[in-house]
Amino acid sequence: MKLRVTLIVAALTAPISLMAQEEAKSPWAGKATLGYLATSGNTENTTLNTGVEVGFTTGNWQHIANAFAISASENKTTSAEAYELGWKTERNLTDVDFLFGRLSWRKDRFGAFNTQFSQTVGYGRRLIKTDRQLLNVEIGAGARQSELQNGITQDESIIRGGAYYKWLFSETAEFRQDLTAESGSDNTYIESITAVSAKLMGNLALVASYTIKHNTDVLPLTEKSDTYTALSLEYAF
Repeated sequence: MKLRVTLIVAALTAPISLMAQEEAKSPWAGKATLGYLATSGNTENTTLNTGVEVGFTTGNWQHIANAFAISASENKTTSAEAYELGWKTERNLTDVDFLFGRLSWRKDRFGAFNTQFSQTVGYGRRLIKTDRQLLNVEIGAGARQSELQNGITQDESIIRGGAYYKWLFSETAEFRQDLTAESGSDNTYIESITAVSAKLMGNLALVASYTIKHNTDVLPLTEKSDTYTALSLEYAF
């Protein structure tokens, strides 16, 4: 299934970087997005999307929670409905090394899998850390429970890898590329998010992104890849 809409809000789950030693800053930070698009005429389309990400940093610990939902219809018939919930905890070992634990739950009524829930722990390293660029890589292992659209369930051990890059190429614009993979004996799930954001005023930004979600082993006559093209307004707090 390929979803193309003019305006959707993507849950842009980039890590929230806060310096714990700067006591003047609040330990809380986050982002919220909300989007709605309606068209009428020969075809009636509506899309409603919401997303939120909240982070809390204390000492060497960082906790990030995020949620995302999208619903789309065409001529009053639902054509897309997906939800995501996530939680990640990081424990800094040094300025560049950290351990992490992650929970990730995904549901898609029209995707290859109805639900996928993974639990992983592992090690991460900041390969690049400057005022303009940040590159984190992660490797870990855990378990995943999945349910296909026909009701068949899969329980498997998985290996998880990820690379997350951010580049502040001007004072008001940023490029981001996230790539994650979860590989098990039954299926490999790969997700890529490419995004460019530009500040409009204050804490408000315009974000354009392209997301690919790919499963290697799916039911017959089911698309392996879902794509999301997003243009969203994002408020940082």
